[in-house]
Amino acid sequence: MPHDLVAELRQLIESARQRAAVAVNAELSLLYWQVGQRIHRNILGSQRAGYGEAIVPALAQQLSAAYGRGWGVRHLRLCIRFAERYPDAAIVHTLCAELSWSHLRLIAAVDEPLKRDFYTELCRLERWSVRQLQDRLQSLLFERSAISRQPEETIRHELQALRQEQQPSPALLLKDPYVLDFLGLNDRYLERDLEDAILRELEQFLLELGAGFTFVARQKRLQIDNDDFYIDLLFYNRKLKRLVAVELKIGDFRPEHKGQMELYLRWLAKHEQEADENPPLGIILCTGKKQEQIELLELGQSGIHVAQYLTVLPPREALQAKLQQSIESARQRLSGSASLDETGQVP
Repeated sequence: MPHDLVAELRQLIESARQRAAVAVNAELSLLYWQVGQRIHRNILGSQRAGYGEAIVPALAQQLSAAYGRGWGVRHLRLCIRFAERYPDAAIVHTLCAELSWSHLRLIAAVDEPLKRDFYTELCRLERWSVRQLQDRLQSLLFERSAISRQPEETIRHELQALRQEQQPSPALLLKDPYVLDFLGLNDRYLERDLEDAILRELEQFLLELGAGFTFVARQKRLQIDNDDFYIDLLFYNRKLKRLVAVELKIGDFRPEHKGQMELYLRWLAKHEQEADENPPLGIILCTGKKQEQIELLELGQSGIHVAQYLTVLPPREALQAKLQQSIESARQRLSGSASLDETGQVP
């Protein structure tokens, strides 16, 4: 029997099975939305709310008797929440075609609409597994993203652009802080130790950097005039179509770090950037930073992102509170800057 024919037939069978599984999943997810939407519209959304809450267990009992344990109270409440979170049928049809029910029920559990849209769009773009989605929710990815510190209108615009063009902005992929607890570093280490640890755990570091990053070089040598300079780590991001230079710093960010990174980025733009690529980005990772210095230096205009890194992960509640405070402070500063630009006066 020809080996090539067997391989071809197996490929046909596996492809058909995969398409069938995707189609079945989409139909089931759509069914769950329809069930939730019908219960919410006809019962829970009526003036008889108390009656509606009482009738859900009765519905679950009857459906479970007819179709099995999968239609219990918990499942019906998941269906209802899914329908409440996504009232637009057209959007639901698109989501059901791209994400599994396991994805959708996790994302539907996110309370804030903007945060929910963030996870929805990135999950679709990066094709996260259910486990990856769980990990990103648990690691507070939205709160650590650069976009979270922007005004809500800016976030909506960025997500809409991602939805339409499938092309993320740097703010959607860059983070602050980066969690590097997997490096296993103690309280005392040098920049060289940090770099060595990252190279040992490169796969984990790439996952923490985010979608599309690939490793290019360590201690990339730049020869400028008769002087040699070295970029700690050089990456390329396929989704952003940019080279990304990473500098590792022990201690707080200092203003002179900007000049160093600007030199690296301009050299990369001149000597390494391809015709179809966007200008290089720089990430300065440090153990601390002073926000006013960063704002005065207008680093974003130079394509430089300054972020802290954590080698020890604090309790999730403490990290969440800290990040939320940082988000609110950043939005207030941006709102104040916008008001100053428009009126010429400090609000």
